[in-house]
Amino acid sequence: MSSHLDKTMMFSGNRDEMNQAEQAILLAYEALKVKGYNPVHQLVGYLISGDPAYITSHNDARNTIRKVERDDLIEELVRAYMANHK
Repeated sequence: MSSHLDKTMMFSGNRDEMNQAEQAILLAYEALKVKGYNPVHQLVGYLISGDPAYITSHNDARNTIRKVERDDLIEELVRAYMANHK
């Protein structure tokens, strides 16, 4: 007997949302760097917890990144990583 856990689910993102995700990630990264934070650590903290306090409000980075679903942010990060490692 097969369960739904045995099947691979399809996930498809919206390219417009990916562009917004890319912009939000870059804005947050730069704002965190300017404020003296480790941007990678802070972004990971936000992506894992969903707590916007990990992102500085400098240059409206916190509000901008909150407008994008976290799964879209993760999808953009994976897409960019794979594009750079082919």
